[in-house]
Amino acid sequence: MSRRDTGDREPGRSGRGRRGAVQRGTGARESGRSGTARRGTDGSAPRRRRVRVPAWTATLTWKAALFITVMCCALAALLGALVHTGMARETVGQSREKALARLADATVAYQTGEAMPPGSGIDPPGLPAELRTLAVSGERGTLVGDLAGHPVMWAAAPADGRALAVVVDYGQSARTIDNLDRAIVGSALLAIAVTVLVGAFAVTRVTRRLHQTARVARRIGAGDLDARVADPRTTDPSRPQDEVAIVAGALDTMAATLQRKLQTEQRFTADVAHELRTPLTGLSAAAELLPPGRPSELVRDRVRAMRALTEDLLEISRLDARTERVDLAVYELVPLVERVVRASRTQTAVRIADPAPGQPGRPERPVRVRVETDLRRLERVLGNLIANAHKHGRPPVVLTVDGPVVTVRDHGPGFPGYLLTDGPQRFRTEGAGRGHGLGLTIAAGQAEAIGAELVFRNAPDGGATARVVLPEPPDPDCGAPDGDASDGGATGSGTPGGGGGSESGPREEE
Repeated sequence: MSRRDTGDREPGRSGRGRRGAVQRGTGARESGRSGTARRGTDGSAPRRRRVRVPAWTATLTWKAALFITVMCCALAALLGALVHTGMARETVGQSREKALARLADATVAYQTGEAMPPGSGIDPPGLPAELRTLAVSGERGTLVGDLAGHPVMWAAAPADGRALAVVVDYGQSARTIDNLDRAIVGSALLAIAVTVLVGAFAVTRVTRRLHQTARVARRIGAGDLDARVADPRTTDPSRPQDEVAIVAGALDTMAATLQRKLQTEQRFTADVAHELRTPLTGLSAAAELLPPGRPSELVRDRVRAMRALTEDLLEISRLDARTERVDLAVYELVPLVERVVRASRTQTAVRIADPAPGQPGRPERPVRVRVETDLRRLERVLGNLIANAHKHGRPPVVLTVDGPVVTVRDHGPGFPGYLLTDGPQRFRTEGAGRGHGLGLTIAAGQAEAIGAELVFRNAPDGGATARVVLPEPPDPDCGAPDGDASDGGATGSGTPGGGGGSESGPREEE
């Protein structure tokens, strides 16, 4: 019985197995040829090139869609295989029973000497050799095969050392299985497509909320403390909260707490500065009444330093509150820079980059560079950078104008590592009485207010470099304000060198 059951199904499988073996052998040979072709001319093993995966494949949407697709395909393949196997087994069983019933009738007719029923005979042509061998050995069996290109079910039994066989049409059963396979494949593809679309829609909704949370986090990191995710699931307690809503709520809570703390710090700084102005004004007036002498000079000097520090604190509080209004206009950059250097009363060299390549040095004709900026604030930025370079660096201090880019460089020890990483930090102390002023903090705030980019770097050969990139005017032919290029151009409360705070930088000082 086991051989008969094996004979019912194994021929088709063995055929596929043989074809599979041939294909695997071919693949191995092709792989060997390919490997030989890739081997280097020196006989060394070939290098493996890392395949670069597109960036979009790292997204959560792509990963979720791929996972859903793979799982749907695996489930559809499993269900399809189960349905196909069950249906094929049932169809083959019915055809086998019909063939065995005809074989029993043919056997009775053969034994009684009556006429054989149609479709039966002794060793009929087309009988598979496997089934013939089985019948000659004394056992019955069935086998699905072909007869003149048409699928049939063979049944054979022993008959005096020969094979008594009958053939039954198997075409209808084969067509039924083929139709079932096509229906399984079509329904599986439809189910996969629908599942992927629904899954992608659901995942996209989640990723959209995650992207919104990330955008708000970036805005908070950029200084917009009013930014909030405001996820509907967090604002409505009656709605169930998922993981994304929990993250969004935590981010909003963190931003609100941080905003309150910063506002408290800003109010404290502003209040302290305002409260100090009145006694400092009286102290300054009283210091002027002191008799001439060294003690009086020391008192006046300290009073001026405290007044400058108070003004710097007020300026920082206004920058933190983002309440100052910027007065933009177009100015000639070179005369403006030269005036700032003269007002600083320092030994600062001014270099103008030559727009013509191959001609080093300052050009004979003035280079006309126009920028759109706030004059008072730009003078404040450059004045603080120059004062900081002279106070904390070493000469020579060079200010270079290269188009809309102004660079201030000294030849001192350079900026500390934390400043290059995190930017200027007000009143940073590092023990042993070493601290920092407010000059570069104000310069960074004013540069941001006028839309300029301020970058701090250390030169490869030593020294600190502060690079200011100014926005150019939208219309290069527009004229600059009158008097801008003159020595006595517009000045304001941010005149370079004004106030001790402008001369304090975030580099270490004793």
